Amino acid sequence: MYAAADAMAPHLASPGLIVGKSTVPVGTARQVMSRVQALAPAGQQIDLAWNPEFLREGFAVQDSLTPDRIVLGVTSDRAEALLREVYATPLAAGVPLLVMDLETAELVKVAANAFLAAKISFINAMAEVCEEAGADVIPLAEALGCDARIGLRFLSPGLGYGGGCLPKDVRAFRATASALGVGSVVSLLTSVDAINEGRRDRVVALARQAADGTLDGKRVGVLGVAFKPNSDDVRDSPSLAVCERLRAEGAVVSVHDPVAMPNAAKKQPDLVYAGSVSAAAAGADLVLHLTEWSDYQAIDPAALARVVARRVIIDARCCLDAGLWHDAGWTMHVLGRP
Repeated sequence: MYAAADAMAPHLASPGLIVGKSTVPVGTARQVMSRVQALAPAGQQIDLAWNPEFLREGFAVQDSLTPDRIVLGVTSDRAEALLREVYATPLAAGVPLLVMDLETAELVKVAANAFLAAKISFINAMAEVCEEAGADVIPLAEALGCDARIGLRFLSPGLGYGGGCLPKDVRAFRATASALGVGSVVSLLTSVDAINEGRRDRVVALARQAADGTLDGKRVGVLGVAFKPNSDDVRDSPSLAVCERLRAEGAVVSVHDPVAMPNAAKKQPDLVYAGSVSAAAAGADLVLHLTEWSDYQAIDPAALARVVARRVIIDARCCLDAGLWHDAGWTMHVLGRP
């Protein structure tokens, strides 16, 4: 980013506004502004603003056209006025506009992602409590979600978060907090990250237990390798991390995903990539449901039972119809449920 700013600055031949949108450590925007103003031709008025984006993967166009809020970090009235022109259409439609300083605008995005990660890790920590207490995390989450102060979104128990944003932003924000000497945030985000990583360990432990104590030589069918449904993204995919650990313990892992297998194969070529759910589960001693694609919720458990070696499934996303699977003779393990 600094190199791009340095290369651009000498060519700014008229008054202009540079707008940053990336998720960056707090303080970056002001440093970019100082560099640009130092290198720009003498007498040119160059402003800088920070306008973080809040795009959900798979909904980027929708979120760009109809954002839920517009955040502007500015240092001049001119910058604010220009950006109000850029966003005239959504502002006319009533989208909230929040104007603030550069540092606060930089913190908004990382704080939002850290909060969402903490919410996911909280319900997964409660899933661990439920397993030990014989309680059920699903109605627990529903009851919590009815509280308007909490809400149900991002309160889904399971395998935890992954992808290219939350893990990276949580760890980067933790590093920033450490550099600023804010130990409370470092401690909080360390726990959030540890709980999230622990969900992967928990699934592997359950798989080992379901495989009679050892995964060596066992055939495991895996449903889903994308980090979330409706995406082919496997960056920091919890599912792919579980697959890697199963392979490390000697399991033969056959996976299926509606769209993410080509990307997964680049990262883990030693897995068996199957063209259908049935092919992935053929001869399996154990089936793992690791990405909550709607395709998998439509599986006929009785039909799948005819191709596996043992009717054992772990639902790490807590969204399959347990009654249907039990009725078809499956032994089912669901994270956080009795």
